[in-house]
Amino acid sequence: MKFSVFAFLCCHFIFAQTQYPKDYFRPPLDIPMQLSGNFGELRPNHFHAGFDLKTNQREGLNVYAIADGYVSRIKISTFGNGKCIYITHPNGYTSVYGHLQTTLGPIQEYVTKNHYKEKAYEIEMFPKPDELPVTKGQLIALSGNTGSSEGPHLHFEIRDTKTEFVINPIFFGFDKNIKDTKKPTLSSLYVYPLDNSVVNLSKQPLLLNLTLQKDGTYLAGKVKANGKIGFGINAIDTDDVSFNKNGVFNVSTFLNGNQNYNYQFNTYSFDEMRYINAFIDYSRYKKTSQRVQKLFMKTPFALSIIKTDSLRGIITAQPNLASSYRIEVSDYYGNLNSVTVPIEYDNATPLVAPEPTTSKYFVRYNKDTNFEKDNMSVFFPAKTFYEDFNMNFDVKNNKIFIHDDTVPVHSNFTITIKDDSYPEDLRDKLYIGKGNSYNGTIRKGDVFTAKAKILGQYGLVLDTIAPVIKITKPVEGKWISEQKKIEFVISDASSGIKSYNGYLNGNWVLFEYENKNRKITHTFDNQFLVEGENTLKIEVVDNVGNSAIFETKFFRSQQK
Repeated sequence: MKFSVFAFLCCHFIFAQTQYPKDYFRPPLDIPMQLSGNFGELRPNHFHAGFDLKTNQREGLNVYAIADGYVSRIKISTFGNGKCIYITHPNGYTSVYGHLQTTLGPIQEYVTKNHYKEKAYEIEMFPKPDELPVTKGQLIALSGNTGSSEGPHLHFEIRDTKTEFVINPIFFGFDKNIKDTKKPTLSSLYVYPLDNSVVNLSKQPLLLNLTLQKDGTYLAGKVKANGKIGFGINAIDTDDVSFNKNGVFNVSTFLNGNQNYNYQFNTYSFDEMRYINAFIDYSRYKKTSQRVQKLFMKTPFALSIIKTDSLRGIITAQPNLASSYRIEVSDYYGNLNSVTVPIEYDNATPLVAPEPTTSKYFVRYNKDTNFEKDNMSVFFPAKTFYEDFNMNFDVKNNKIFIHDDTVPVHSNFTITIKDDSYPEDLRDKLYIGKGNSYNGTIRKGDVFTAKAKILGQYGLVLDTIAPVIKITKPVEGKWISEQKKIEFVISDASSGIKSYNGYLNGNWVLFEYENKNRKITHTFDNQFLVEGENTLKIEVVDNVGNSAIFETKFFRSQQK
């Protein structure tokens, strides 16, 4: 289904007018609310979907249901939000609590039961409304550092239950829990020549000087251009207590006093998340790790937070016409920073040429494209990319070269490699990889195909090496009656681990996996232990079927 930019603008207007309940929800923690990440913050391949709440740099803080409701979903993952609870509330919203150390009470009993039912650590459950009811302020979990968390904190979201759009939690009265009197910081401003234009004698993007004015605003160096230009900013926001460099809430631009571009981080869907790669100057980000937020759309893309005029924020410098361009960056509390950019027409010959193009291939973002050479090919469905561009493509030395990762990819493309040089008994050990990075590969005879979302160099990788299993504290032949847990480090040098299982005295037992340190951990209980000698077996399988087994015996007394 296709939507126009104007349809998204209408959605934006509706969302902006929504009246959210201010006193319905309580905070999920019982310590002062401090943010280490806010809603809409720019993250790799996505916008942040909620608040990251500080937990005093430690795990194990109490996490509470923010209102009455029922647990509608529980997801246990080694990545993403790790251990995560979803609570549906009767007022039409769902709250989400991520990176948990553990769930508690009836929720934990339900989780444990399903771990053993599925015989897996990574599971997703959808309890019925009457199975796990909760009340406002009920203790549901302990905060942690599971999944893709880079430090102890609580990830907290509020979603529209019906649409599953994420909503900025600040709208629900949590603004009174966070003191913020600080203006956002606009640290850099760039101007972009578009469609062979020239700006300040350059056909390449330029960093503009900013001068602080007496009234607290900024004045940019004069822009002299001909043709179409656009602007981009690097901006952050802080509050009075957290000191973290968070994302900005609202950005508006004005040309000669008329608003021509705006975005506000209020609500959006998960389907829109990856548009962050069109929203920022992706090439600059990959080269410098600097996220410059573009204030124009060269090619329209369906990100509903953006409201723009018919020119999509693009400005045309014209003879005999001077213009004033203003950028306003503000937070939810109304703290505002602004910069004014004077623009004049200039038809001078450029001194800085555009970046050279050496590619023989051209990709139109809205058309299917297929490139093929020798025994390898790549297919890009329409809308794989955000814009048309010149692509470098080649096949040599048994590798397929598909440009580089300075161009963002929105959806999967397909790589196909035909290779009959390997004997049949090794072909199932082959996969298409970027370096040793595994891509799920399907083989039909001597033809291998895989989906990918990152441009770069790919080829067939042979993996015949089994995973490695190491116990962190050997127990072979020892009495370990007082030991509460047993841990292993599991790793794989090539295709990566697909599955692992642990068996205690022949029974499957739960091992929790932490991807940050590659540890699997089992917490002993009496259900599968026996008096005296116990046997433990660990099996680990990688993505192409190589397997490893670790076996040990230990002694344990069940007598108290």
